[in-house]
Amino acid sequence: MKKQIIIVAGGKGLRMNSVVPKQFLVVGNKPVLMHTLNRFYETDSQINIILVLPADQIDYWNSLCREYNFKISHQVVYGGETRFHSVKNGLMKALECDTDMQSIIGVHDGVRPFVSSEVINRCYSLCQNHTAVIPAIEVYETIRQTDGRHSHTVDRNLYRLVQTPQVFRSAILAAAYEQPFSSLFTDDASVVEAFGETIYLTEGNRENIKITSAFDIVVANALQNQ
Repeated sequence: MKKQIIIVAGGKGLRMNSVVPKQFLVVGNKPVLMHTLNRFYETDSQINIILVLPADQIDYWNSLCREYNFKISHQVVYGGETRFHSVKNGLMKALECDTDMQSIIGVHDGVRPFVSSEVINRCYSLCQNHTAVIPAIEVYETIRQTDGRHSHTVDRNLYRLVQTPQVFRSAILAAAYEQPFSSLFTDDASVVEAFGETIYLTEGNRENIKITSAFDIVVANALQNQ
């Protein structure tokens, strides 16, 4: 099956207190987003990469590609009002080269540059037998549930921390994204689950952090320098 990946990068850097959006901050020797694209290309050089960016960031991205001599082939698509709409725009582009609905399409956060090749390969491989596969890791800290006034400990073994890429059969993902937008859609798995599909969990990798804060940049630099 043909493999495709939609990489969504719509951050504005607000939690970083930075004028530069988080996906463009430099980690190691290049911007975060380039590390992310490179991880998928190194895992499978034949994968079709679709990058979704806010319209007002595309020129800046193109200038960074020239500055860093970034040559990995990818298609750029305009983002939407929400992550849901951004993914839907990327999905429309992916389906242009999948008219028979036979590809496997992953969706990945642009600010997760440390997903392992092992996790990527496993997600796509498992999706040949399951319609929806997502990586997740165990919770190692104590969890308390609260209503704002009172709280109680819950069994952490019943919970998992969800990562990306979240990988789906293209026909299922396309049908699921025909649903009206809901604020309950927090990721692609929640969209597909609302459509009635079962989500299959596989083990992620703990280094696959989502860079959202200044502290995460410190951790990212440490991981990059390992």
